[in-house]
Amino acid sequence: MPKIDVAIVEDDESVRESTTHLLGLLGYATAAFASAEDFLNSGRVGDTDCVITDVRLPGISGIELQSRLILDGHRMPIVFVSAFPDEAIRARVLKDGAIGYLAKPLKEQSLIACLDHALNRPSQQLA
Repeated sequence: MPKIDVAIVEDDESVRESTTHLLGLLGYATAAFASAEDFLNSGRVGDTDCVITDVRLPGISGIELQSRLILDGHRMPIVFVSAFPDEAIRARVLKDGAIGYLAKPLKEQSLIACLDHALNRPSQQLA
Protein backbone atom coordinates (compact mmCIF):
# COMPACT_ATOMS: atom_id res chain seq x y z
CA MET A 1 0.00 0.00 0.00
CA PRO A 2 1.25 3.50 -0.71
CA LYS A 3 2.37 5.80 2.08
CA ILE A 4 -0.19 8.24 3.50
CA ASP A 5 1.11 11.73 4.13
CA VAL A 6 -1.97 12.74 6.11
CA ALA A 7 -4.85 10.76 7.63
CA ILE A 8 -7.96 12.89 8.15
CA VAL A 9 -10.17 11.67 11.01
CA GLU A 10 -13.35 13.75 10.93
CA ASP A 11 -16.98 12.77 11.46
CA ASP A 12 -18.39 15.77 9.55
CA GLU A 13 -18.48 14.58 5.94
CA SER A 14 -18.29 18.07 4.41
CA VAL A 15 -15.23 19.01 6.50
CA ARG A 16 -13.61 15.65 5.76
CA GLU A 17 -14.18 16.02 2.01
CA SER A 18 -13.09 19.67 1.81
CA THR A 19 -9.93 18.97 3.82
CA THR A 20 -9.13 15.97 1.62
CA HIS A 21 -9.66 18.09 -1.50
CA LEU A 22 -7.46 20.95 -0.23
CA LEU A 23 -4.61 18.65 0.74
CA GLY A 24 -4.85 16.81 -2.56
CA LEU A 25 -4.44 20.11 -4.41
CA LEU A 26 -1.27 20.67 -2.39
CA GLY A 27 0.14 17.28 -3.35
CA TYR A 28 -0.45 15.41 -0.11
CA ALA A 29 -1.43 11.74 -0.28
CA THR A 30 -4.44 11.46 2.03
CA ALA A 31 -6.82 8.91 3.47
CA ALA A 32 -10.04 9.99 5.18
CA PHE A 33 -11.85 8.27 8.02
CA ALA A 34 -15.22 9.04 9.63
CA SER A 35 -14.12 7.85 13.07
CA ALA A 36 -11.06 7.04 15.13
CA GLU A 37 -12.12 3.39 15.12
CA ASP A 38 -12.17 3.37 11.30
CA PHE A 39 -8.62 4.74 11.26
CA LEU A 40 -7.31 2.39 13.95
CA ASN A 41 -8.87 -0.64 12.22
CA SER A 42 -7.81 0.37 8.71
CA GLY A 43 -4.42 -1.28 8.75
CA ARG A 44 -2.97 2.05 7.57
CA VAL A 45 -1.78 3.54 10.86
CA GLY A 46 1.81 2.44 10.27
CA ASP A 47 1.75 3.98 6.76
CA THR A 48 0.69 7.40 8.05
CA ASP A 49 3.06 10.35 8.50
CA CYS A 50 0.60 12.80 10.12
CA VAL A 51 -2.97 12.83 11.47
CA ILE A 52 -5.56 15.59 11.43
CA THR A 53 -8.33 14.72 13.88
CA ASP A 54 -11.37 16.36 15.32
CA VAL A 55 -11.36 16.53 19.11
CA ARG A 56 -14.98 15.39 19.38
CA LEU A 57 -15.76 12.20 17.50
CA PRO A 58 -18.40 9.53 18.00
CA GLY A 59 -16.95 6.62 19.96
CA ILE A 60 -13.26 7.17 20.53
CA SER A 61 -12.43 10.89 20.82
CA GLY A 62 -9.49 12.53 19.11
CA ILE A 63 -7.81 12.80 22.51
CA GLU A 64 -8.21 9.06 23.11
CA LEU A 65 -6.94 8.42 19.58
CA GLN A 66 -3.77 10.35 20.43
CA SER A 67 -3.34 8.30 23.63
CA ARG A 68 -3.81 5.00 21.81
CA LEU A 69 -1.37 5.92 19.07
CA ILE A 70 1.25 6.84 21.67
CA LEU A 71 0.65 3.62 23.65
CA ASP A 72 1.03 1.61 20.43
CA GLY A 73 4.34 3.33 19.65
CA HIS A 74 3.08 5.57 16.84
CA ARG A 75 4.55 9.04 17.37
CA MET A 76 3.42 10.74 14.16
CA PRO A 77 2.52 14.43 14.42
CA ILE A 78 -1.14 15.14 15.16
CA VAL A 79 -3.09 18.29 14.36
CA PHE A 80 -6.30 18.68 16.35
CA VAL A 81 -9.29 20.66 15.09
CA SER A 82 -12.34 21.66 17.09
CA ALA A 83 -15.56 23.57 16.65
CA PHE A 84 -15.50 24.07 20.42
CA PRO A 85 -12.00 25.37 21.28
CA ASP A 86 -11.05 24.70 24.88
CA GLU A 87 -7.80 25.97 26.39
CA ALA A 88 -7.47 23.05 28.84
CA ILE A 89 -7.83 20.50 26.03
CA ARG A 90 -5.45 22.50 23.84
CA ALA A 91 -2.81 22.53 26.59
CA ARG A 92 -3.24 18.79 27.23
CA VAL A 93 -2.92 17.64 23.61
CA LEU A 94 0.04 19.94 22.95
CA LYS A 95 1.75 18.68 26.11
CA ASP A 96 1.21 15.14 24.83
CA GLY A 97 2.93 16.00 21.55
CA ALA A 98 0.31 17.42 19.18
CA ILE A 99 1.80 19.75 16.59
CA GLY A 100 -1.25 22.02 16.43
CA TYR A 101 -4.72 22.79 17.75
CA LEU A 102 -6.91 24.72 15.33
CA ALA A 103 -10.42 26.12 15.66
CA LYS A 104 -13.15 25.46 13.10
CA PRO A 105 -13.90 26.82 10.67
CA LEU A 106 -10.36 26.04 9.59
CA LYS A 107 -8.21 28.77 8.14
CA GLU A 108 -6.51 27.08 5.20
CA GLN A 109 -3.15 28.81 5.72
CA SER A 110 -3.05 27.81 9.41
CA LEU A 111 -3.68 24.18 8.53
CA ILE A 112 -1.12 24.26 5.72
CA ALA A 113 1.48 25.83 8.03
CA CYS A 114 0.91 23.10 10.66
CA LEU A 115 1.26 20.35 8.07
CA ASP A 116 4.32 21.87 6.44
CA HIS A 117 5.95 22.06 9.87
CA ALA A 118 4.85 18.54 10.84
CA LEU A 119 6.14 17.00 7.62
CA ASN A 120 9.23 19.22 7.33
CA ARG A 121 8.14 20.69 4.01
CA PRO A 122 8.83 24.18 2.71
CA SER A 123 5.95 26.55 3.41
CA GLN A 124 3.27 26.34 0.74
CA GLN A 125 0.89 29.04 -0.37
CA LEU A 126 -2.45 28.64 -2.05
CA ALA A 127 -2.61 30.24 -5.48
